[in-house]
Amino acid sequence: MKFLVIWSFRVTSITSDVIKNIFSLREYAKSLKEKGKLEMYYHIVGKHGGAWIFNVESNEELENLIAAMPVYNLVEYEIYPLTEMH
Repeated sequence: MKFLVIWSFRVTSITSDVIKNIFSLREYAKSLKEKGKLEMYYHIVGKHGGAWIFNVESNEELENLIAAMPVYNLVEYEIYPLTEMH
């Protein structure tokens, strides 16, 4: 199952802890990509956030991967299931 997850920061003040979490996000994305759970990840130009395409076995797996994101509590999510157009 593929999902497009668009996320953006809702933080109004940046703290050192937030910056640490932001920097660890790149490593988290790389590890998911290596496991085949994340197909692509993009920065959205002009925004503080990104767009990731997940390839997972279930909704529950997607929820668990999102909950494990280092910025989980700092961002808002839009989640869209994807299907091929024929």
